[in-house]
Amino acid sequence: MSHFTTIKIQMKDGQLLKEVLEELGYQVEYNARVRGYQNNTTAAEYVIRQANGYDLGFRRNGENYELVADFWGAKIKKEEFINQIAQSYARKNLLATARLQGFDIEEEETLTDGTVRVVVGRWV
Repeated sequence: MSHFTTIKIQMKDGQLLKEVLEELGYQVEYNARVRGYQNNTTAAEYVIRQANGYDLGFRRNGENYELVADFWGAKIKKEEFINQIAQSYARKNLLATARLQGFDIEEEETLTDGTVRVVVGRWV
């Protein structure tokens, strides 16, 4: 019996997701199996191994990625984990998109409440 749960996340760029996970200090395996209860496994594009044998995986589902794990054994705070990744992904995606559209990053700061403020500009 599988205990894997999937959570849809609003992330489309797999390479950007991988970069975010690595920047947050996670070692990421590509195209690996996510381990769960009683040695059950499921496939994922990006996998974070955990010492307790309950891994965290990200796999493409349509246009977006989803997080897949046996959260009972993974012993993580799901919402904190997802929020941390989502905020870093959004910031990195914004910066990359702004640069692609010809903007310069003028200023970037993290406010006391955790909000990231970015000022972009371009000469016309």
